[in-house]
Amino acid sequence: MSTGNYNDVTARLYTDIGFFTCDPDIGADVSDLFNALTGYSTKQEYRKLLVAPGVMRKEILNRIEREIERHQERGDGYLAFKMNALVDRACIQALYRASQAGVKVDLQVRGICCLRPGVPRVSENITVTSIVGRFLEHPRLYYFHNGGEDEMLLGSADLMPRNLDRRVEQLFPVEDARLRDAVRAQILGIHLRDNVQARRLLPDGSYERVHPEPGEPELDSQSWMIEHRGIWHSEE
Repeated sequence: MSTGNYNDVTARLYTDIGFFTCDPDIGADVSDLFNALTGYSTKQEYRKLLVAPGVMRKEILNRIEREIERHQERGDGYLAFKMNALVDRACIQALYRASQAGVKVDLQVRGICCLRPGVPRVSENITVTSIVGRFLEHPRLYYFHNGGEDEMLLGSADLMPRNLDRRVEQLFPVEDARLRDAVRAQILGIHLRDNVQARRLLPDGSYERVHPEPGEPELDSQSWMIEHRGIWHSEE
C-alpha cells in the first residue's frame, strides 16, 4: 500500500509513505478493487479500505461525528488531518460542527483550503497551517483520537469533490499500534510543530508566517525528516 506512485521522474521532489502488510482483509480488498477497476465487479463496500467514489466521504463524516460523540463522553476529542486541499462542503461543515462541540482540530493543508479557522462560535478550535518547502509532500493522513482507540488512515485522497466523487481513490488503515504511533509522532506531529516553513491560515483567508515562541527551538519539518530518515530502522 502507498500514498502515491513509484515514479522516477518525481522521486526527487515528491514524498510518500509506503506500507507493507500481509493483512488478509486488506489483500482481499485490493483484489476486489482491481476487479472493480477492470469491470469484473461493482463492489462498493470493502472490509477495511475506504474507497471513492462510493463510501469514502460517508466514512470520513461518520468518523468526525464519532469524534464529537467521544468528546461529549470523555472531553478529549482530537482530529489531525494532513492533505493538499480541503474543498468538500460536507467535510468542512462536519469539521465546523466538531469545533463547535469543543473538539480540537489541527489541519495542515498545503494548497487550497475553503475552511476558515478561528471564527468565533464556528471554528475557534480549528488551526490550519500550510508548508511549501523543498519537497512536495504527497501523503494524506487522517488521524482520529477516538476516545483513546486511535485510528490513522493514509492515502492520496484530498477532501475534494474531485477525489471523493470523480476519481478512484482509497484510504487504508494503519492498525499496528507501534507503526501508527510512529506515523503520528514522527510524521504528522513533526509537521504540525513546524515553525520555520509553516504558515498559519487566518480567519480572513490570509496567511501569516509561524515563528518560534520565545525559547522554543526552530523546527523545519522537512529538514528534520532528512536528518532522521533512518529513525524507524534504528529502533529494531
